[in-house]
Amino acid sequence: MVLNRQTFLRIISLLAVSLTLQACSDSSDDNTAAGPSYLPISQPAVEDPPDAGTLSLLTTTFDLATVGYRQREFFLSGSATAFTNLSELTDDGLWQVEPGETAEYRTRIVVYLPDDEADFSGSVYVEWLNVTSGFEIPPSWGSGHTELLRRGHAWVGVSAQLVGIEGTPNALAPLYLKAVNPARYDSLSHPGDSFSYDMFSQVAQALRSPVDVDLLEGLQPQRLIAMGESQSASRLTTYVNAVHPLYNPYDGYMLHSRGGGSSSLAQTPQVAIPTPPGIKVRTDLNVPVFNYQTETDVIGLGSIAARQDDTDKFRLWEVPGAAHADYYSTISGRQDIGVDPRFAVIVEETSIAGLVQCDDPINAGPMAWTFNAALFALDRWVSDGTEPPIGDLLDINDAQTDYLRDEFGNVTGGIRTPYVDAPAALLSGSPNGGDGFCRLFGSTELFDAATMASLYVDKAGYSAAVAEATDEAVENGFILPPDATRIKAAAGLQWDALTP
Repeated sequence: MVLNRQTFLRIISLLAVSLTLQACSDSSDDNTAAGPSYLPISQPAVEDPPDAGTLSLLTTTFDLATVGYRQREFFLSGSATAFTNLSELTDDGLWQVEPGETAEYRTRIVVYLPDDEADFSGSVYVEWLNVTSGFEIPPSWGSGHTELLRRGHAWVGVSAQLVGIEGTPNALAPLYLKAVNPARYDSLSHPGDSFSYDMFSQVAQALRSPVDVDLLEGLQPQRLIAMGESQSASRLTTYVNAVHPLYNPYDGYMLHSRGGGSSSLAQTPQVAIPTPPGIKVRTDLNVPVFNYQTETDVIGLGSIAARQDDTDKFRLWEVPGAAHADYYSTISGRQDIGVDPRFAVIVEETSIAGLVQCDDPINAGPMAWTFNAALFALDRWVSDGTEPPIGDLLDINDAQTDYLRDEFGNVTGGIRTPYVDAPAALLSGSPNGGDGFCRLFGSTELFDAATMASLYVDKAGYSAAVAEATDEAVENGFILPPDATRIKAAAGLQWDALTP
């Protein structure tokens, strides 16, 4: 009897589940516990892109060479599988799925590597590029790149979804790959987002076990950590619950600003397999999952319905004064190499790169600094098992419809920072008005000179208050020492800007 690939994979999948259950059974006759069995991940073909122009990715704008890094682009191709569910997809995330239909694909990845092999940490952060705007951006890199660079981590951006290659009529701008550089990218072919999960797994396979082309150019990866923000975090939530238990491809996950649900397991043109609202991360995982959330995410995007307790494999941080997207990640931080304290100063800006115009100044709060701390904590968790600090959740009213706020309007509870404990502004994650995407950018309302004087008396008083709040955040593990130095130095600049 000749088995087709789908039937073969189904048998292997069921065998894997059976072996796992046997390993968990209690037997007085056998004291040897078998380890879990995982399905093999297909090995993609790897090649260089055509020599036509340069790679396209709307990312940080500084020259990577100035910080001791280099970049390279690769095309990956092969056969990817979609997935079907074996049972109901329940909100506890304890899903059973199996490989289904297959399709050919050809996509690209972008790799950032330290120039000096001795600087490489051994950690590779693999980001599911976000396509909500109709083209690809790396928002987790945008928020956390200074931490990744100073630790010597490698970074890989993955074109996992169809829109990044082919575009969409609702795009903010025609910046999808085939529009920006058709000579370079026309050969790319994406069969649809139902296959994106397996494509993302195959990137891990190519990184961990290179064949003809080494994506890391001789660097030896010790840890692969997947991350993604917003829609990408939604897809990774489905990936963690459905796909990771089959293949064990990554050593840890950063879910950055997810909503309350998660992406469909499959979508048209395949038979759609939607997931329920209020999805938790499954509690039987063998690797750590870090869920980083802003004010916008918890109420505005409904992740309050997905709140769950911390465990030895799950951590949830909710950050007051932070928005889903902000001034640093979309504007100023694109130039930040991790030195200048001016990047920690709160400013008022209503326009995002000329693409989005909001009614009120967008959020300029603490996301970058607390996200850096989250990345550090996750890396250490994966590396040596040290669990991240546990943080309080944001304070919410009994009806769970709004936050509790202090006398300045800033939200109480959550991961505390000097941005809300020694405030110079009302920093909100609530929806902004203006263009459609403004609902994700929160707002900033700087205090006037009279308010600053009433709170702190003078520049020295404000600087002292910022230093005290910053030191407490460092002690609690919510801000890293190098960032604390910059935040403290920014206090004087902030005072001067508000009290001319």
